[in-house]
Amino acid sequence: MSSGLSRRTMLRGLGVSMALPMLECMAGSARGAGSAGAGVARTLAGGARGAGAAPVRLAYVFMPNGVNYDAWMPKPGTTANDFALSPTLESLAPVRNNINILTGLTLQKARANGDGPGDHARSSASFLTGMQARKTAGNDIKNGVSIDQVAAQAIGHETRLPSLELGCEMAPSSGNCDSGYSCAYSSNISWRDEATPMAKVVDPAAAFERLFGDATQAAAARERLSRRKSILDFVLEDSRALSSQLGAGDRRKLDQFQSAVREIEQRIERARNETEPRKLPAMSAPAGIPDKLSEHFDLMYDMLLLAFQTDTTRVATLMLAVDGSNRTFPELGINEGHHQLSHHQNNHEMIEKIRRIDRFHVEGFARFVKKLGETREGEGSLLDNCLVMLGGGISDGNKHNHEDLPIVLAGRGGSTIETGRLIQSPRETPLCNLYLSMLERAGCPRDQFADSTGVLSL
Repeated sequence: MSSGLSRRTMLRGLGVSMALPMLECMAGSARGAGSAGAGVARTLAGGARGAGAAPVRLAYVFMPNGVNYDAWMPKPGTTANDFALSPTLESLAPVRNNINILTGLTLQKARANGDGPGDHARSSASFLTGMQARKTAGNDIKNGVSIDQVAAQAIGHETRLPSLELGCEMAPSSGNCDSGYSCAYSSNISWRDEATPMAKVVDPAAAFERLFGDATQAAAARERLSRRKSILDFVLEDSRALSSQLGAGDRRKLDQFQSAVREIEQRIERARNETEPRKLPAMSAPAGIPDKLSEHFDLMYDMLLLAFQTDTTRVATLMLAVDGSNRTFPELGINEGHHQLSHHQNNHEMIEKIRRIDRFHVEGFARFVKKLGETREGEGSLLDNCLVMLGGGISDGNKHNHEDLPIVLAGRGGSTIETGRLIQSPRETPLCNLYLSMLERAGCPRDQFADSTGVLSL
C-alpha cells in the first residue's frame, strides 16, 4: 500500500484504541478518507488533518524552585550561534543544534505586586497563565486560563485528547501550601478557566491507559486490565490485517513503534513490582511509580513522545515537581530537600548540590529531545514539528526573582524556527511574548495573551 491510509486509522481491541505514528502511506491520504481493509479502517470522528502536513505540537515542561543562575547562564559569543554552554546546560551538547536558549524573559505576575510572600505559589500559578493569582488558602481561588488550554481550545478538537497533563510529584489540591496561597496554585500549571486547574496524571500506568485505553468501553477496559496482558495482544488482529497491506518501510516502522510501546509497558510493570523499600517520600512515590526518579522522568517524557507521535494530542504539560517541592535526590546522593537547598545563602556545599539537581533536570530533558529527534516523521523528525519549552517561574532560587528566567526551547515548530542559538531578549520582556510565538506556529495565532506586548521574534 503506497497511499490512501487515513492518519486517523486506529487499532482496536478489548477496551483499546491505539492510534498510529505517521506512516509513508498516510502522506497522500485525503482529509477524512482512507481504508486499511476490513476490520482496520476505524477513524476518529471529525476526519483526518490535511494531507501530508505534519501538525506542530506544543509542550511545556516546568522546573520548580529556580536554578543556580551563575551555573545556568551560557556565555554569549559574537553571534547568536556562537555561545558556550554553561556547566548546567552541557548535557544539551548532543542536541545543541535542535534547541534555542532564551534569556531576558520575565514573569511579572509571579512577583508580589503588593501580595507579600508566596513566590513559589505565584511562580507555578502564573507560569502558563501570566496572571496574578488571588491570595487565598480557601476555595475562592482565581487565576487565569493557561496558554496550553488556549491552544487546546483552538486545535484540541482535531485530536482524540484536546490536551495531556502530566506530572512527576503528587501534591495536595487544597489547603495552604505557601504563605496563604492555596495548594491549587503551587500544584498546577494548567488551568481550564480562572477557577479550574487541570488535574495532572502522575502514575505512568494511568498515563499509558489514557493514551491507549478506550474510555467509551469502561467495562471492557476493566476486563482487559484484569487479564494483565500486553495491550498489543488485544490489537493483534487489527495489527496483522494492517501490516499485511503495508510496504516494507511502513511494516518496519509499525514494528518499531509497537516494540517501543511494549518496552514502555514492561518498564511500567517493573515499577509496579518493585520490592525494594522506596527512597522517595510517600507523597512523591505512590505504588506504581518508579523508585528511581530519573526513570519516572523518562517514562513521563516517553508518554509525551507517544502522544505526539500518534497525534493523540498536540498540546501537553509536564510538571517535574510542584513549586516549593522539598523532594530529595537519593540517586544523586542528595538527602536534603530541594527547596531547603535552594535557599543556600551562598553556602558553597548547598550551591553545589543545587547545581547537580539543575543538571539532573536538564539531562532528562536532553534525553527527551534526543528521542524526539530520532523519531522519524515524514521527511524529517518529530522534533522538527514540535516546540517543547523547559523552564520555570523563578530564576535564581536563592533570590526568588522572576526576571531573566531559565528557558530552553527545543524543536523547529514545523521548520519555521532556526535552532542552535542563544536568543537574548531585552530584560523585562514578557514570557507571554514567547507563548504568542508558539501559538502562531501551532496554527492558532492571537494578538494578545495576559501581559504580552507582542510576538517574540524567534
